[in-house]
Amino acid sequence: MKTSIATVSISGNLREKLDAIAKAGFYGIEIFEQDFIADEGSPREIGNMIRDHGLQITLFQPFRDFEGLTGDLRKRAFDRARHKFDLMTELGTDHILICSSTHPKALGGVDRAADDFAELGEIAKGYEIQVGYEALAWGGHVNDHRDAWEIVRRADHPNVGVVLDSFHTLARKIDPDTIRRIPADKISFVQLADAPLIDMDLLYWSRHFRNMPGEGDLPVTDFMRAVAATGYDGPISLEIFNDQFRGGSPAGLARDGYRSLIALMDDVRRAEPALRINAPDIPPRVPVDGVEFIEFATRGTEAEALSGLLAAMGFTHVGDHIAKDVALWQQGDIRIILNRETEGFASTAFNMHGTSICDIGLRVADAHTTTERAVALAAAPFEQPVGPGELQIPAIRSVGGSVLHFIDEASGLTDVWTIEFKPASGAKTGAGLTRVDHVAETMSYDEMLSWSLFYTAIFDMGRAPMVDVIDPDGLVRSQAIRTPDGATRITLNGAETHRTLAGGFLADSFGGAVQHVAFSTDDIFASAEEMAGFGFSPLPMTGNYYKDLEARFSIDPEQLARMRAFNILYDEDAEGAFFQFYSQPFAGGTFFEIVQRVDGYDGYGAPNAPFRIAAQKRLMRPKGMPRQE
Repeated sequence: MKTSIATVSISGNLREKLDAIAKAGFYGIEIFEQDFIADEGSPREIGNMIRDHGLQITLFQPFRDFEGLTGDLRKRAFDRARHKFDLMTELGTDHILICSSTHPKALGGVDRAADDFAELGEIAKGYEIQVGYEALAWGGHVNDHRDAWEIVRRADHPNVGVVLDSFHTLARKIDPDTIRRIPADKISFVQLADAPLIDMDLLYWSRHFRNMPGEGDLPVTDFMRAVAATGYDGPISLEIFNDQFRGGSPAGLARDGYRSLIALMDDVRRAEPALRINAPDIPPRVPVDGVEFIEFATRGTEAEALSGLLAAMGFTHVGDHIAKDVALWQQGDIRIILNRETEGFASTAFNMHGTSICDIGLRVADAHTTTERAVALAAAPFEQPVGPGELQIPAIRSVGGSVLHFIDEASGLTDVWTIEFKPASGAKTGAGLTRVDHVAETMSYDEMLSWSLFYTAIFDMGRAPMVDVIDPDGLVRSQAIRTPDGATRITLNGAETHRTLAGGFLADSFGGAVQHVAFSTDDIFASAEEMAGFGFSPLPMTGNYYKDLEARFSIDPEQLARMRAFNILYDEDAEGAFFQFYSQPFAGGTFFEIVQRVDGYDGYGAPNAPFRIAAQKRLMRPKGMPRQE
């Protein structure tokens, strides 16, 4: 599988882009003319530099406004083409992309365009160059790949083929199955981009909102199934124009791009097994059956305070590690690990972030194949020394720098709690908390697509629509990632400003991380009452909130009074109801949430977020005051 990416897809100068692309594992690049022009090297030097990175130049682009011109304009177009062919010879590449014309003086007509390309093909033959013709979605006369193919067919020259671009086809809602009729040897090149469904001008949409495959809403898998059905085996290349990407990390974007292509072609293979796909054979997407554990890196007084909070929530200190300063707390199917070690990954995490969630364990069917798929999709494996009597549990580095461990029953890894932990003497309590409902991760808004792609490419998880969370000091974008059965839920919260609660948490944690964990209960009132008896102090809500609830919903007055007494929030939709309450924030803005879902409610209480955030901010340190260590 020849993976390629256009240099325009990621940020940085050409040399920074090449370094990132090569390290991500790509076969080659489309060199964008602007990147070439901006570099100080000669064409030959740039070509050699690219190959020194282990990369091939799969395409030179773009060449615009060629076909349909007359007189001096036509002569000038052919002169420009010869100039580009000379340049490409020095660069050491043999494929050029020509976009369908938008020139105001270009004339339409399939035969006229075919004649132009037949003549150009003969010139290109002398240079041993392949010309690829692409139908821009906003092309003046040609904006459909079917018309571009007809022009190429009539040109009937071995050096002229058609370029297929998923955005240009799918943005116009053209049936991708029409591609299946194109002979593979006449497909010069294939470009891929996804995009969110937005009703806007095609050119503006294309230039600002393209995504990696799997990050948007276009049927990119269907597009590539059609391409694969032709027998095409040339480069598959990303061409992404995105405002967020222009300021992102070149290394991170390149890694996302590579991950998206491998995941896409794996999807194509599984959707249509009869197709011959030249792509890595990797395990299928991994079903996840819940959260096995949540691990905090902590120490000193913060560790003591966190232990006290867990006790007040009904958790029991059930075990201590056989060799490490690690404590296990449990309630229902929820396991919380407090790691006080002064060496190893957790120690490093504490030194960098203070008390924070550094590791999450997920229950999967096969831990080793989960790691195999993740590594094939550009995730970094994670290992640290294992002592006597300890298990080697498969793990990867997650986005944001934390760790994901994978626990399965078949490998005996679920026995870790009896093998690595000796029982503690803590008195068993409990407040009716049963399982982890969801884990909420906070990152900058610019990174949300990376986090979403990471989870949906590796695991059998889908994306919910993005919603706006209103913070008194700004807007936070939120998107839930979940398994089909809802057993595992991860919410991604993208902060656009440091003034929001999420943004302040990012500033304190020096990057994206888990900000809160929500626990399920079957009876939130009983749980709240038990926790109150243990000394739990909930996040206090205003009387105005409950007066508003009374006006908005038909809530029994007695129940409303109990909600007010325990600071329980409420939401409902057409499917069911939702109750929630919160701990007070600790450790720079981390917090816990208790939830009860009634009937088919599937959301997260988004209408309550402005009031919850306002309450949390009243308890946080004032803006500008440094965190006390």
